[in-house]
Amino acid sequence: MDYDGTGVRATMMRGGTSRGLFFEARDLPADPAERDDLLLRLMGTPDPRQIDGLGGSTTLTSKVAIVSPSPDPEVDVDYLFLQLGVDEATVSDRQNCGNMLSGIGPFAVERGLVPAGDGETSVRIGMVNSDSVAVATFPTPGGRVEYRGDVGIAGVPGTAAPVVLAFTDTEGSATGALLPTGHVRDTVEGIEVTCVDNGMPVVLADAASFGLTGDERHEELAADVPLLERIDAFRRKAAELMGMGDVSGASVPKTVLLSAPRDGGQVCTRSFIPVQPHSSIGVLGAVSVVTGMLLPGAVGHELTADWPTDTSRVDVEHPTGHLMVDVVVDGSATPPRVLRSGVVRTARKLFDGLAFPRA
Repeated sequence: MDYDGTGVRATMMRGGTSRGLFFEARDLPADPAERDDLLLRLMGTPDPRQIDGLGGSTTLTSKVAIVSPSPDPEVDVDYLFLQLGVDEATVSDRQNCGNMLSGIGPFAVERGLVPAGDGETSVRIGMVNSDSVAVATFPTPGGRVEYRGDVGIAGVPGTAAPVVLAFTDTEGSATGALLPTGHVRDTVEGIEVTCVDNGMPVVLADAASFGLTGDERHEELAADVPLLERIDAFRRKAAELMGMGDVSGASVPKTVLLSAPRDGGQVCTRSFIPVQPHSSIGVLGAVSVVTGMLLPGAVGHELTADWPTDTSRVDVEHPTGHLMVDVVVDGSATPPRVLRSGVVRTARKLFDGLAFPRA
């Protein structure tokens, strides 16, 4: 196929607080190198403005979801997530994206890969990056995807229909273990940390360990170059303990700094992706944060003392609002086990048509 001359079919969707291009695998080159080259040219990478492509000049809008029918009879579709660089020509499959995940079910129904139910549809999604499964449930009145609704999520203007995501088998998504170091608590460059991987490998530390209050504005953190350099060196050291090797060119693990809540939530977070501060927090990042905090002896566990005992939902504060996650962990087991995790997000189709890569 002459991709430069005829274009490639793509759907652009907002999924949670991310935005990206959604493709059926059959519409892309089978060879990964050819595929990645095409995607970079479609996104306009490398260029900090991505002016000649469909990216939005941020990592949150330089994402790709590739969907295909699953060979597993227990799964409806497979989802491969790719994180594209902005000013560097990189394509990484080393992490999941829970925000983009929220668009996979609606996309699968829109493309006829999964039949719509009358009223509501649940799609079992194989997350190729982590060899785990998520179930997305969303409204389909009259057998059509309904994007309109009254659910608001922080970081997205307006409201939309809910997409309920339930995760299974996300422990050790990138590292092979819920606690990649084998310990609930470690020390990295003199700082107490908890390294946890429940869908997203993250390194938890107290904000005070970095001389921060934890409620700094996103812009303030983004302008603090010495802090960002320290965060990068810190996460690289942590990654070695986690068995992830040299992550200098990788987007994981993420660093998340914890502090007491300020806005009626249950924990205040400042996340880095992986060096620049996140304007909010990733879905699976938040799930991993709460999972780690629920473990006795973990960094941040003391903040859970006043959490309600009659609900497993946790309100996570971030720079632009709140994210509600649902996590149940058996901390008494050896090693600890995740019994349930999930989140409510929204998604919206922005356009569907042909995308044309630059030459």
